[in-house]
Amino acid sequence: MLHRLWLVFAQAVTVLLAAVFVVASFQPQWLPDRLGRGPQPSAGPAAAAGGTAAGARGEPRRDAAILSYSEGARRATASVVNIFTTKQVRVPRDHPLLNDPLFRRFFGEQFAQRQQTSSLGSGVIISADGLVVTNHHVVESADEIEVLLSDGRRARATAVGSDPETDLAVLRIALDKLPAIEFGQADAARVGDVVLAVGNPFGVGQTVTMGIISALGRSQLGINTFENFIQTDAAINPGNSGGALVDSAGRLLGINTAIYSRSGGSLGIGFAIPVSTVRQVTEQLVASGSVTRGYIGVEPQDITPELAEAFKLPRQQGAIIAGVMRGGPADKAGVKVGDILVSVDGAAISGTAAMLESISQLRPGSVSRFRFVRDGREIDLPVTVGKRPRPGQKGE
Repeated sequence: MLHRLWLVFAQAVTVLLAAVFVVASFQPQWLPDRLGRGPQPSAGPAAAAGGTAAGARGEPRRDAAILSYSEGARRATASVVNIFTTKQVRVPRDHPLLNDPLFRRFFGEQFAQRQQTSSLGSGVIISADGLVVTNHHVVESADEIEVLLSDGRRARATAVGSDPETDLAVLRIALDKLPAIEFGQADAARVGDVVLAVGNPFGVGQTVTMGIISALGRSQLGINTFENFIQTDAAINPGNSGGALVDSAGRLLGINTAIYSRSGGSLGIGFAIPVSTVRQVTEQLVASGSVTRGYIGVEPQDITPELAEAFKLPRQQGAIIAGVMRGGPADKAGVKVGDILVSVDGAAISGTAAMLESISQLRPGSVSRFRFVRDGREIDLPVTVGKRPRPGQKGE
């Protein structure tokens, strides 16, 4: 008798479990919440205490993995353009074509002596009224500049101004409904932040690459006169110059300008001009077509530990004055070779990069207080700041 009752009970339980499985598979809403839902992730101590865990409010969890940067890429790519430049170059007089009578007869003397070269790069739309920022070396000496937008529109561009010392240039195009990029905060960027590089590498078309910020404040690389680069391992290749380096939300952090490479391709060491410098330079270029910087007419040199020991220098911070331009602002103020510049208007000078940056911010014609170390003692000299000449120019 007991054996039969146990058999009936076992069969009933089996049928009940089978029914629950079928309902849970095809109509889970018929079941109570505890049976119809799978295991839920723990909401943590805050939720257990009736607190503010995101999961308790039905919002995405903060620790959820980021599976895509497509939204940031979409925002940035609309503002990044391809730049095509054309330059007329003179054919050398000993070129074989110049001595070919048939070539001269069909194409003419002028064509025989001149030919076109083309190059490409990238740029970023920074205002809805048609301003485009790119690298100076992308458009340097170009006779014609053409811009191709991501939506397929083309336009001739005119040069607003350029600054070789930061390798930045501003162009203007006459199109409507331009998607200007949103500026980010380069000062808030941190090593390890995810960044996207947008441009036209090798002319293959607009491309987005991903990486992280590898370093900040890179200087003394010998690329530009004024350097404060963001270093990234996002792939940057020829054609990316002038393109955008953006954060994961698509906000502009810098303008891609150079790479370290032994092969010409990306080795994971790329450099971008920070957006703070871009903003400062472009404002001056738009206002006057050039950038005005302070200048005192000296040749600085960093203090190395070896140099400090050899010459028994009292400190390793500052910049040694290795040369003074005759008749320049520093010479008139009494600055001498061997002086060590330690501060400008109370701001400490750590080396030549800091010195150049500090002096460049001074207004030409103003008088600033320069503190030097000379013969082991500190002296203050008032210097009337001059205007820094453009590269290749002589004098003020």
